[in-house]
Amino acid sequence: MTHLTILHQITLGIFALLFILLSILSFRQSNKKLILPMFFSSLLMISTLSFFSLFVLDKYTKKAKLLRVTHKRILRNETISFSGVIKNTGKFMIGKCDIEVKIASNPMSGKNLGGAAVFNPKSTLSEFFNNKENGKRSSISKEFTIAKDLKPGYWKPFTVSMRFPSYMKNPYIKYKLYCH
Repeated sequence: MTHLTILHQITLGIFALLFILLSILSFRQSNKKLILPMFFSSLLMISTLSFFSLFVLDKYTKKAKLLRVTHKRILRNETISFSGVIKNTGKFMIGKCDIEVKIASNPMSGKNLGGAAVFNPKSTLSEFFNNKENGKRSSISKEFTIAKDLKPGYWKPFTVSMRFPSYMKNPYIKYKLYCH
């Protein structure tokens, strides 16, 4: 559940007043056939606008930063461990922060490019009927919850781990932080 800031509450109050005003106007309509369509269209419009405005407010009020993120590969069980610190840099409390970690095989460099590496035709028909897991995925992604109820200005250390594919050579690791 996201924490509603005072800005969220003011926005919801404005949209509630606007909905009440539009509802009164629709019920004061002299043509009885237009009352229900006007009411439901105002309900749809106000609910859509409030939904998107709450997402926009979440994006600009819930600010956090990842600090000192390091990763360490553990060969014993083929995992990779990520550790660091998350800090709430905004002025409002954050309900939950998730980190998405994506590991991708690094694209080939120019010195390794040859004729077979540039053009390697594959038949999609054989891949459609082949249910075996012969193919190796070129990227993996996983999402972790690293903080809950983070107060403004506070920081919290985190450590997460995930399986690391042993076939990846020189992987590219990317982090993305989502707070709400």
